[in-house]
Amino acid sequence: MTIDNLEQQPIHVPDEVLTDLVRRLLATKWPWDNGNEDSFYGLRREVMQPLVEYWIDGFDWRKAEQRINAYEHYTVDVNGVPVHFMRKPGRGTNPTPLILLHGWPWTFWHWSKVVDQLAADFDVIVPSLPGFGFSTPLPQADMNFWRMADVFHTLMTDVLGHDRYAVGGCDVGALVAGQLGHKYADELYGIHIGSALKLSFFNGNRGWDLSGGNPLPDNLPPEILQRILTVEKRFAVHLAAHVLDPSTLAYGLQDSPAGMLAWILERWSNWSAGELEDAFSKDELLTHAMIYWAGGSIASSIRTYANNNRYPWQPEHDRWPVVEAPTGVTFVGYENPPGVHTTDERVAHFLASDRAAWYHHVNVTAHDEGGHFIPWEIPNEWVADLRRTFRDRV
Repeated sequence: MTIDNLEQQPIHVPDEVLTDLVRRLLATKWPWDNGNEDSFYGLRREVMQPLVEYWIDGFDWRKAEQRINAYEHYTVDVNGVPVHFMRKPGRGTNPTPLILLHGWPWTFWHWSKVVDQLAADFDVIVPSLPGFGFSTPLPQADMNFWRMADVFHTLMTDVLGHDRYAVGGCDVGALVAGQLGHKYADELYGIHIGSALKLSFFNGNRGWDLSGGNPLPDNLPPEILQRILTVEKRFAVHLAAHVLDPSTLAYGLQDSPAGMLAWILERWSNWSAGELEDAFSKDELLTHAMIYWAGGSIASSIRTYANNNRYPWQPEHDRWPVVEAPTGVTFVGYENPPGVHTTDERVAHFLASDRAAWYHHVNVTAHDEGGHFIPWEIPNEWVADLRRTFRDRV
Protein backbone atom coordinates (compact mmCIF):
# COMPACT_ATOMS: atom_id res chain seq x y z
CA MET A 1 0.00 0.00 0.00
CA THR A 2 1.05 3.65 -0.43
CA ILE A 3 -0.28 7.02 0.62
CA ASP A 4 -2.02 7.30 -2.76
CA ASN A 5 -4.37 4.48 -1.77
CA LEU A 6 -5.62 6.32 1.31
CA GLU A 7 -8.47 8.81 1.48
CA GLN A 8 -7.85 12.06 3.31
CA GLN A 9 -9.94 12.61 6.42
CA PRO A 10 -9.80 16.25 7.58
CA ILE A 11 -10.24 16.91 11.28
CA HIS A 12 -13.77 17.90 12.20
CA VAL A 13 -15.03 17.97 15.77
CA PRO A 14 -18.84 17.62 15.84
CA ASP A 15 -20.87 20.64 16.95
CA GLU A 16 -22.42 18.63 19.77
CA VAL A 17 -18.96 18.02 21.26
CA LEU A 18 -18.28 21.76 21.27
CA THR A 19 -21.68 22.51 22.81
CA ASP A 20 -21.13 19.93 25.54
CA LEU A 21 -17.66 21.38 26.20
CA VAL A 22 -19.06 24.86 26.84
CA ARG A 23 -21.75 23.45 29.12
CA ARG A 24 -19.12 21.66 31.20
CA LEU A 25 -16.84 24.68 31.34
CA LEU A 26 -19.68 26.92 32.51
CA ALA A 27 -20.46 24.40 35.27
CA THR A 28 -16.87 24.37 36.59
CA LYS A 29 -16.82 24.30 40.39
CA TRP A 30 -13.76 26.34 41.29
CA PRO A 31 -11.59 25.05 44.15
CA TRP A 32 -10.48 26.95 47.21
CA ASP A 33 -6.93 28.21 46.53
CA ASN A 34 -6.05 30.53 49.42
CA GLY A 35 -2.37 31.12 50.13
CA ASN A 36 -1.15 29.91 46.74
CA GLU A 37 0.17 33.21 45.42
CA ASP A 38 3.64 31.68 45.02
CA SER A 39 2.32 28.53 43.27
CA PHE A 40 3.69 26.39 46.11
CA TYR A 41 0.56 24.24 46.04
CA GLY A 42 0.35 24.00 42.26
CA LEU A 43 -1.39 25.83 39.45
CA ARG A 44 -3.03 29.04 40.66
CA ARG A 45 -6.72 29.73 40.16
CA GLU A 46 -5.87 33.23 38.92
CA VAL A 47 -4.02 31.59 36.02
CA MET A 48 -6.64 28.94 35.29
CA GLN A 49 -9.92 30.84 35.56
CA PRO A 50 -9.23 33.50 32.90
CA LEU A 51 -8.06 30.80 30.48
CA VAL A 52 -11.23 28.76 31.05
CA GLU A 53 -13.33 31.89 30.54
CA TYR A 54 -11.47 32.53 27.27
CA TRP A 55 -12.08 28.89 26.26
CA ILE A 56 -15.82 29.52 26.70
CA ASP A 57 -16.27 32.73 24.73
CA GLY A 58 -12.98 33.76 23.11
CA PHE A 59 -11.32 30.71 21.61
CA ASP A 60 -12.41 29.71 18.09
CA TRP A 61 -11.81 26.01 17.52
CA ARG A 62 -13.06 26.19 13.94
CA LYS A 63 -10.24 28.60 13.06
CA ALA A 64 -7.73 26.29 14.72
CA GLU A 65 -9.27 23.39 12.82
CA GLN A 66 -8.76 25.26 9.54
CA ARG A 67 -5.06 25.73 10.35
CA ILE A 68 -4.71 22.06 11.21
CA ASN A 69 -6.50 21.04 8.01
CA ALA A 70 -4.05 22.97 5.87
CA TYR A 71 -2.18 19.65 6.09
CA GLU A 72 -3.28 16.21 4.95
CA HIS A 73 -4.91 13.99 7.59
CA TYR A 74 -5.58 10.27 7.56
CA THR A 75 -6.82 7.63 9.99
CA VAL A 76 -5.82 4.02 9.41
CA ASP A 77 -6.15 0.74 11.22
CA VAL A 78 -2.78 -0.80 12.11
CA ASN A 79 -3.36 -4.34 13.36
CA GLY A 80 -6.42 -3.21 15.28
CA VAL A 81 -4.92 0.08 16.51
CA PRO A 82 -6.50 3.30 15.17
CA VAL A 83 -3.75 5.68 14.05
CA HIS A 84 -4.37 9.26 12.99
CA PHE A 85 -1.54 11.01 11.21
CA MET A 86 -0.89 14.38 9.63
CA ARG A 87 1.22 14.59 6.48
CA LYS A 88 3.19 17.29 4.71
CA PRO A 89 4.27 15.94 1.33
CA GLY A 90 7.95 16.37 0.62
CA ARG A 91 9.13 18.56 -2.20
CA GLY A 92 11.30 17.25 -4.98
CA THR A 93 11.37 13.92 -6.79
CA ASN A 94 12.40 11.56 -4.01
CA PRO A 95 11.98 13.03 -0.50
CA THR A 96 13.01 10.83 2.41
CA PRO A 97 10.12 9.55 4.56
CA LEU A 98 10.33 10.93 8.09
CA ILE A 99 8.03 10.13 11.01
CA LEU A 100 7.87 12.58 13.95
CA LEU A 101 6.75 11.22 17.33
CA HIS A 102 5.44 13.47 20.08
CA GLY A 103 5.22 13.04 23.85
CA TRP A 104 2.92 13.86 26.77
CA PRO A 105 1.22 16.29 27.20
CA TRP A 106 2.15 16.95 23.60
CA THR A 107 -0.04 16.50 20.55
CA PHE A 108 0.84 15.93 16.91
CA TRP A 109 0.37 19.71 16.51
CA HIS A 110 3.50 20.39 18.56
CA TRP A 111 5.40 19.53 15.36
CA SER A 112 3.56 22.15 13.32
CA LYS A 113 6.38 24.68 13.55
CA VAL A 114 8.89 22.38 11.85
CA VAL A 115 6.96 20.37 9.26
CA ASP A 116 7.03 23.01 6.52
CA GLN A 117 10.79 23.45 6.79
CA LEU A 118 11.41 19.72 6.92
CA ALA A 119 9.27 19.12 3.83
CA ALA A 120 12.10 20.59 1.76
CA ASP A 121 14.00 17.34 2.39
CA PHE A 122 11.50 14.87 3.82
CA ASP A 123 8.02 13.48 3.29
CA VAL A 124 6.77 14.24 6.80
CA ILE A 125 4.41 11.92 8.68
CA VAL A 126 3.20 13.16 12.09
CA PRO A 127 0.97 10.66 13.94
CA SER A 128 -0.94 10.96 17.15
CA LEU A 129 0.50 8.28 19.42
CA PRO A 130 -1.92 5.37 20.01
CA GLY A 131 -4.36 6.50 22.70
CA PHE A 132 -3.39 10.16 22.20
CA GLY A 133 -5.18 12.92 20.30
CA PHE A 134 -7.25 11.45 17.49
CA SER A 135 -5.68 7.96 17.58
CA THR A 136 -8.66 6.80 19.62
CA PRO A 137 -10.51 4.90 20.95
CA LEU A 138 -7.70 2.57 21.93
CA PRO A 139 -8.88 -1.07 22.08
CA GLN A 140 -5.84 -2.42 23.95
CA ALA A 141 -5.36 -1.87 27.66
CA ASP A 142 -1.60 -2.53 27.56
CA MET A 143 -0.23 0.01 25.05
CA ASN A 144 3.24 1.30 25.94
CA PHE A 145 6.21 2.86 24.17
CA TRP A 146 7.79 -0.31 22.80
CA ARG A 147 4.45 -1.57 21.50
CA MET A 148 3.96 1.81 19.84
CA ALA A 149 7.23 1.25 17.99
CA ASP A 150 5.79 -1.88 16.38
CA VAL A 151 2.65 0.04 15.37
CA PHE A 152 4.63 2.81 13.73
CA HIS A 153 7.03 0.48 11.96
CA THR A 154 4.02 -1.27 10.44
CA LEU A 155 2.53 2.11 9.51
CA MET A 156 5.68 3.23 7.72
CA THR A 157 6.47 -0.06 5.97
CA ASP A 158 3.30 -2.08 5.39
CA VAL A 159 0.73 0.72 5.25
CA LEU A 160 2.76 3.48 3.57
CA GLY A 161 5.11 1.19 1.69
CA HIS A 162 8.52 2.59 2.66
CA ASP A 163 11.55 0.30 2.67
CA ARG A 164 13.49 2.67 4.93
CA TYR A 165 12.59 5.80 6.81
CA ALA A 166 13.92 8.37 9.27
CA VAL A 167 12.56 9.02 12.77
CA GLY A 168 12.39 12.07 15.03
CA GLY A 169 11.02 12.01 18.57
CA CYS A 170 10.82 13.84 21.88
CA ASP A 171 9.65 12.86 25.36
CA VAL A 172 7.67 9.59 25.08
CA GLY A 173 8.31 9.81 21.35
CA ALA A 174 12.06 9.67 21.98
CA LEU A 175 11.62 6.32 23.73
CA VAL A 176 9.50 5.07 20.82
CA ALA A 177 12.19 6.30 18.42
CA GLY A 178 14.85 4.58 20.50
CA GLN A 179 12.95 1.29 20.36
CA LEU A 180 12.63 1.65 16.58
CA GLY A 181 16.37 2.25 16.41
CA HIS A 182 16.92 -0.82 18.59
CA LYS A 183 14.56 -3.32 16.96
CA TYR A 184 14.43 -2.08 13.38
CA ALA A 185 17.82 -0.43 12.86
CA ASP A 186 18.41 -1.99 9.44
CA GLU A 187 15.19 -0.43 8.12
CA LEU A 188 15.95 3.09 9.36
CA TYR A 189 18.17 5.88 8.08
CA GLY A 190 18.54 6.85 11.72
CA ILE A 191 16.78 8.65 14.56
CA HIS A 192 16.96 12.15 15.99
CA ILE A 193 15.68 12.57 19.54
CA GLY A 194 15.21 15.26 22.16
CA SER A 195 16.59 13.16 24.98
CA ALA A 196 18.58 9.97 25.27
CA LEU A 197 17.18 7.89 28.09
CA LYS A 198 17.90 4.23 28.56
CA LEU A 199 15.06 2.19 27.11
CA SER A 200 14.84 0.51 30.53
CA PHE A 201 14.00 3.88 32.14
CA PHE A 202 10.58 2.71 33.41
CA ASN A 203 11.66 -0.79 34.43
CA GLY A 204 11.79 -1.86 38.07
CA ASN A 205 9.75 -1.66 41.24
CA ARG A 206 10.15 2.10 41.49
CA GLY A 207 9.80 3.09 37.85
CA TRP A 208 8.08 6.29 38.96
CA ASP A 209 10.97 7.48 41.18
CA LEU A 210 13.66 9.59 39.52
CA SER A 211 16.11 8.70 42.29
CA GLY A 212 15.36 4.98 42.21
CA GLY A 213 14.55 5.16 45.91
CA ASN A 214 18.02 6.41 46.81
CA PRO A 215 18.30 9.19 49.42
CA LEU A 216 20.07 12.41 48.50
CA PRO A 217 23.72 12.38 49.65
CA ASP A 218 24.65 14.46 52.65
CA ASN A 219 26.65 17.68 52.28
CA LEU A 220 25.74 18.38 48.66
CA PRO A 221 26.74 21.86 47.49
CA PRO A 222 23.71 24.16 47.86
CA GLU A 223 23.53 24.82 44.12
CA ILE A 224 23.47 21.11 43.30
CA LEU A 225 20.90 20.35 45.99
CA GLN A 226 18.59 23.11 44.80
CA ARG A 227 18.84 21.94 41.20
CA ILE A 228 17.97 18.36 42.19
CA LEU A 229 14.96 19.55 44.19
CA THR A 230 13.82 21.74 41.28
CA VAL A 231 13.97 18.84 38.84
CA GLU A 232 12.17 16.53 41.28
CA LYS A 233 9.40 19.07 41.87
CA ARG A 234 8.96 19.40 38.11
CA PHE A 235 8.57 15.69 37.38
CA ALA A 236 7.94 13.67 40.57
CA VAL A 237 4.18 14.07 40.92
CA HIS A 238 3.74 13.66 37.17
CA LEU A 239 5.54 10.33 37.04
CA ALA A 240 4.16 9.01 40.33
CA ALA A 241 0.51 9.77 39.50
CA HIS A 242 0.69 8.44 35.95
CA VAL A 243 2.58 5.27 36.85
CA LEU A 244 0.79 4.45 40.11
CA ASP A 245 -2.78 5.72 39.75
CA PRO A 246 -3.72 6.75 36.20
CA SER A 247 -7.26 5.42 36.17
CA THR A 248 -8.24 7.16 39.41
CA LEU A 249 -6.88 10.44 38.08
CA ALA A 250 -8.66 9.92 34.77
CA TYR A 251 -12.15 10.05 36.33
CA GLY A 252 -11.69 13.75 37.01
CA LEU A 253 -9.75 14.62 33.87
CA GLN A 254 -12.04 12.79 31.45
CA ASP A 255 -15.17 14.37 32.98
CA SER A 256 -14.02 17.94 33.53
CA PRO A 257 -12.38 19.96 30.73
CA ALA A 258 -11.20 22.48 33.33
CA GLY A 259 -9.64 19.68 35.39
CA MET A 260 -7.97 18.23 32.30
CA LEU A 261 -6.66 21.65 31.29
CA ALA A 262 -5.25 22.30 34.77
CA TRP A 263 -3.33 19.01 34.81
CA ILE A 264 -1.71 19.51 31.41
CA LEU A 265 -1.33 23.30 31.72
CA GLU A 266 0.86 22.85 34.79
CA ARG A 267 3.24 20.75 32.68
CA TRP A 268 3.22 23.17 29.76
CA SER A 269 3.95 25.97 32.22
CA ASN A 270 6.76 24.33 34.21
CA TRP A 271 8.41 22.32 31.45
CA SER A 272 8.76 25.14 28.92
CA ALA A 273 11.58 27.65 29.32
CA GLY A 274 10.82 31.16 30.55
CA GLU A 275 7.30 32.42 31.03
CA LEU A 276 4.42 30.35 29.72
CA GLU A 277 3.22 33.13 27.42
CA ASP A 278 6.66 33.22 25.79
CA ALA A 279 6.16 29.66 24.57
CA PHE A 280 2.38 29.44 24.06
CA SER A 281 -0.38 31.90 23.26
CA LYS A 282 -3.82 31.27 24.76
CA ASP A 283 -5.07 30.03 21.42
CA GLU A 284 -2.15 27.63 21.08
CA LEU A 285 -2.66 26.23 24.56
CA LEU A 286 -6.34 25.65 23.92
CA THR A 287 -5.71 24.12 20.50
CA HIS A 288 -3.59 21.43 22.13
CA ALA A 289 -6.10 21.02 24.96
CA MET A 290 -8.94 20.63 22.45
CA ILE A 291 -7.08 17.82 20.69
CA TYR A 292 -6.99 15.89 23.98
CA TRP A 293 -10.61 16.74 24.83
CA ALA A 294 -12.15 16.14 21.40
CA GLY A 295 -10.23 12.90 20.97
CA GLY A 296 -11.33 11.68 24.41
CA SER A 297 -7.73 10.68 24.92
CA ILE A 298 -6.63 11.91 28.32
CA ALA A 299 -7.28 8.60 30.12
CA SER A 300 -5.60 6.37 27.54
CA SER A 301 -2.67 8.78 27.13
CA ILE A 302 -1.74 8.80 30.81
CA ARG A 303 -2.22 5.01 31.07
CA THR A 304 0.86 4.71 28.84
CA TYR A 305 3.12 5.53 31.77
CA ALA A 306 1.78 2.73 33.94
CA ASN A 307 2.11 0.29 31.05
CA ASN A 308 5.72 1.30 30.47
CA ASN A 309 6.35 0.01 33.99
CA ARG A 310 3.87 -2.87 34.14
CA TYR A 311 5.12 -4.38 30.87
CA PRO A 312 8.85 -3.73 31.12
CA TRP A 313 11.06 -3.17 28.14
CA GLN A 314 13.08 -6.23 27.11
CA PRO A 315 15.93 -6.19 24.57
CA GLU A 316 15.49 -7.73 21.14
CA HIS A 317 19.24 -8.47 20.94
CA ASP A 318 22.29 -8.30 23.19
CA ARG A 319 24.52 -6.20 20.93
CA TRP A 320 25.97 -2.81 21.84
CA PRO A 321 25.07 -0.11 21.33
CA VAL A 322 21.55 -1.13 22.23
CA VAL A 323 20.19 1.42 19.74
CA GLU A 324 22.18 0.60 16.63
CA ALA A 325 20.54 3.12 14.30
CA PRO A 326 22.60 6.31 13.83
CA THR A 327 21.32 8.70 16.49
CA GLY A 328 21.29 12.46 16.80
CA VAL A 329 20.41 14.14 20.09
CA THR A 330 19.30 17.69 20.88
CA PHE A 331 19.63 18.94 24.46
CA VAL A 332 18.33 22.26 25.86
CA GLY A 333 19.61 24.43 28.67
CA TYR A 334 16.40 24.43 30.70
CA GLU A 335 16.86 20.72 31.33
CA ASN A 336 20.55 20.82 32.23
CA PRO A 337 21.49 18.34 34.97
CA PRO A 338 22.80 19.64 38.31
CA GLY A 339 26.23 21.23 37.92
CA VAL A 340 25.97 21.69 34.15
CA HIS A 341 25.92 25.29 32.90
CA THR A 342 27.17 25.45 29.30
CA THR A 343 26.38 23.65 26.07
CA ASP A 344 29.86 22.11 25.98
CA GLU A 345 29.38 20.82 29.52
CA ARG A 346 26.00 19.34 28.57
CA VAL A 347 27.45 17.38 25.66
CA ALA A 348 30.41 16.24 27.76
CA HIS A 349 28.07 15.22 30.60
CA PHE A 350 26.08 12.99 28.26
CA LEU A 351 29.13 11.44 26.61
CA ALA A 352 30.56 10.58 30.04
CA SER A 353 27.30 9.07 31.28
CA ASP A 354 26.25 5.43 31.13
CA ARG A 355 23.43 6.45 28.77
CA ALA A 356 25.78 7.33 25.94
CA ALA A 357 26.82 3.72 25.42
CA TRP A 358 23.21 2.80 24.67
CA TYR A 359 23.16 4.82 21.44
CA HIS A 360 25.09 4.87 18.18
CA HIS A 361 25.28 8.63 18.54
CA VAL A 362 26.59 10.54 15.54
CA ASN A 363 25.44 14.08 16.31
CA VAL A 364 25.03 15.41 19.87
CA THR A 365 24.11 19.08 20.17
CA ALA A 366 23.12 21.30 23.08
CA HIS A 367 21.48 24.74 23.04
CA ASP A 368 21.26 27.40 25.72
CA GLU A 369 17.70 28.20 24.68
CA GLY A 370 14.60 26.06 24.73
CA GLY A 371 12.65 23.93 27.13
CA HIS A 372 11.07 20.51 27.07
CA PHE A 373 8.94 21.19 23.96
CA ILE A 374 11.98 21.53 21.72
CA PRO A 375 10.50 21.62 18.18
CA TRP A 376 7.84 24.05 19.43
CA GLU A 377 10.15 26.34 21.43
CA ILE A 378 13.26 26.35 19.20
CA PRO A 379 12.02 25.00 15.86
CA ASN A 380 14.85 26.35 13.71
CA GLU A 381 17.49 24.77 15.91
CA TRP A 382 15.64 21.44 15.95
CA VAL A 383 15.40 21.41 12.16
CA ALA A 384 19.10 22.21 11.76
CA ASP A 385 20.08 19.49 14.24
CA LEU A 386 17.88 16.88 12.58
CA ARG A 387 19.14 17.74 9.10
CA ARG A 388 22.72 17.38 10.33
CA THR A 389 21.94 13.91 11.70
CA PHE A 390 20.63 12.71 8.33
CA ARG A 391 22.79 14.80 5.98
CA ASP A 392 25.01 11.95 4.78
CA ARG A 393 22.63 9.10 5.54
CA VAL A 394 19.71 9.57 3.16
